[in-house]
Amino acid sequence: MSLEILRAGLQTTIQDLGRFGAAHLGISASGASDNLAMRIGNLMVGNPENTTVIEMTLTGDTVLFHSNAFIALAGSKFKIDLDDKPFPFWAGTYISAGQVLTIGPTLNGARCYLCVRGGLQVKNIINSTSTHLTSGVGGLNGSILKKGDRIAFGNMDQVIQPIKSMKNYPYTDITTVRVTKGLQWDWFDNQNRKLFFQKGYQVSSLSNRMGLRLSGESILSSKGNEIITEGMPLGAIQIPGNGQPILSFVEHQTTGGYPKLANVISADLYKVGQLKPGDQFKFQLIDFPEAEKARLEQENYILSLKAHCN
Repeated sequence: MSLEILRAGLQTTIQDLGRFGAAHLGISASGASDNLAMRIGNLMVGNPENTTVIEMTLTGDTVLFHSNAFIALAGSKFKIDLDDKPFPFWAGTYISAGQVLTIGPTLNGARCYLCVRGGLQVKNIINSTSTHLTSGVGGLNGSILKKGDRIAFGNMDQVIQPIKSMKNYPYTDITTVRVTKGLQWDWFDNQNRKLFFQKGYQVSSLSNRMGLRLSGESILSSKGNEIITEGMPLGAIQIPGNGQPILSFVEHQTTGGYPKLANVISADLYKVGQLKPGDQFKFQLIDFPEAEKARLEQENYILSLKAHCN
């Protein structure tokens, strides 16, 4: 059983929830940019949450199914047709062999996910199938998908009971991203912290899976803009010499030498995955207990979906 890419999107990759424990090799976790959408999409087709999927960015692919399949599309809404007829979003749907799924440009956010029952069958490297484009590891040959690529998927046997279709993805307001204090919080005075939180930022066209470059108020450190190189956490917000923040993302460098003013909370990382060039948003400071509460609320939401299966 397989599918074939007839037309490749802007940046289409194979992802799971990430490759952990390889930072000492210089390889960050990678994984789905919007891991919440990926998890829910997999549940919709009866897969475990970490089953391998296709991630599409800004523009999607045209996909030929060589075998029957049960699929779902999750994440930001894209223009989608099946054999030139409208195709449902956020719903498990059967596909017949020979049918063609055409996924066009995004209609709102940055990314959507094609989830197939049984999961995509690619080589597992360092405990993950995720594509890490920077190092050329994982996925299909460590690269973006191209026209002519053919990918096998697992059998149609239901692994778990699929959840019901959803009318809307549970986005909260992605124009506000919550953060906690960063490792070098004390390097910035109150005036610069105030600027950072009161003034919004725009996502630069130079952004990618490694990080989002932001345009807006310049933030200045009272202790300079270089530190002794140290480990780089996912979601860290670095302030380089030009004062324009850089938000480290799923393929971030494993070390860095800029001071870190703040760090995106884990429950809001999916929002970062849906920000596209030109989008504007603000940061909101919360404390660590609030961040943990948000994480638990998100996990409880997933559990509630599992509890309401067909």
